[in-house]
Amino acid sequence: MKTCELLAPAGSLEKLKIAVSYGADAVYFGAKRFSLRAKAGNLSHDELKEAISYAKKHGVKSYVTVNIFARNRDIQELSDFLVYLSEIGPNAIIVSDPGVIYLAKRHAPNLPIHLSTQANTLNYESVLFWKNQGIKRVNLARELGLKEITKIREQTPDIELEVFVHGALCISYSGRCMLSLYLTGREANQGLCAHPCRYSYAVQEEKRPGEFFPLEEDERGLYIFNSKDLCLIKRIPQLIGAGVDSLKIEGRMKGKLYLATVVRAYRAAIDRAVGKKVEGFSMEKLLTELEGITSRGYTENFFSASPDAEDMIYHGHNIPQKFIPVAVVLEGGTSPKVLANYVIRPGDALEYMARGMKDIKFTVISIKDASSHEKVHMTTGGEKVILVTEPEITFEAYGLIRKTPE
Repeated sequence: MKTCELLAPAGSLEKLKIAVSYGADAVYFGAKRFSLRAKAGNLSHDELKEAISYAKKHGVKSYVTVNIFARNRDIQELSDFLVYLSEIGPNAIIVSDPGVIYLAKRHAPNLPIHLSTQANTLNYESVLFWKNQGIKRVNLARELGLKEITKIREQTPDIELEVFVHGALCISYSGRCMLSLYLTGREANQGLCAHPCRYSYAVQEEKRPGEFFPLEEDERGLYIFNSKDLCLIKRIPQLIGAGVDSLKIEGRMKGKLYLATVVRAYRAAIDRAVGKKVEGFSMEKLLTELEGITSRGYTENFFSASPDAEDMIYHGHNIPQKFIPVAVVLEGGTSPKVLANYVIRPGDALEYMARGMKDIKFTVISIKDASSHEKVHMTTGGEKVILVTEPEITFEAYGLIRKTPE
C-alpha cells in the first residue's frame, strides 16, 4: 500500500523538534500574526527561519499557516510577511482567504499553496476550482465521510488531498464561528477564539433577571455546543487506501505529552498499514496511549455516517491524562542531557517514550547540573541536567520522559 504524509502541529520550536523526533513527515506552524492560533506560542521571524532549517536538515517538510481571513488593515504587513516567507523558503504556506491567495501569488510566487480546512471544501467541483487557482493541496472539510473523500479522490487525481485525523473539533461548520466575537470581542477568524463552545450554559427567563435555570445533564451542567475530540487512528488503512496524501493532527496549542503521544501513535499506525514492522505495536496499545492523554473523549465524527448527539457531545470536564511529562531530552546518548519540566529525584521510577511503541522503564541513579556537573538533589522544573540511569539505555534527542502520577 502507498504510504502518506504524517503532518504534525508545532506551536513552538521545542514542539517542532519533538514532532520530528517522533516521526512526523511534515510540520506546520504559524508566525506571531496571520495565523488562526494566535494564542499558540508561535514563532518569531528568526524562529521561523530556524524551524524551516531544522526541518529541512532532518528531511521533514515545513508548512507555514497564513490562514486568517484578512481585513484591509492587514494587507500591507501581510504582503511584507509573504515576501519574507518567499526568502526563507518553507515547503508551502497554508491559506484560506482568496485575497491572501491572490497576494501570495504576487509576493511569494515560488511557494506552493495549501488550502486550509477553513475554506470548507466539500465536493470535487470545489477541489477542481481550487486546483485551477493554482492550489497544490486541499485540506478537506472535517464534515466529510470516507465515501465522499473517496469520490473526491476519484474525480481529482492530480491534486493533493489532506484530511484531519486527530484533535479538537469545532462545533461550527468548518470552524466558521462567530460566538467568540459576540461574547468576548475576540474574533475566531483572526486567530483569537476564546472557545465559548467549551463553556457551560444555563437558561434565564426574560421576566426573572438574575434567576438562572441550569440545563442539567449531569452535576456539572450541559455543554450544548461542545464536541468530543476527533480520533481516526483505527481508520488509517482506509484513508490511505482512499488515496489521501496527508493525515493531519490538530494541536498547536496542546502540550508536549499530547504531541509526543499522538505523533508516535499515528506514525506507528501509518507504518503498520503500509507493511512496516513497528516494535511494540498493537491497536489496543495505540488506543490505550491516546486514552492516556487529556481529551474530551473521542469521536470518529462523519467518517462512517452523520454523528448524533451521543457521538459528538462530551459531558463535563476533560478526561485527565495518565502520565506527567517530566523531561525533554536535549542531547541523546546513555547519559542524556534533559530539560526538566517537573520534580525529578534520585530513585524516581520513570519511563522513556522510545520510537515505535516501545516504552523503556528506568530508575534515576543520580542527577548532575548540565553546566557545572555538580550533583543535584532534586529538580523543580526548568533546569538542564544530566541523568544517570539504571539500566543504562540510549536516549534520542527530543524524546520525552514521563512518569505515572503518585
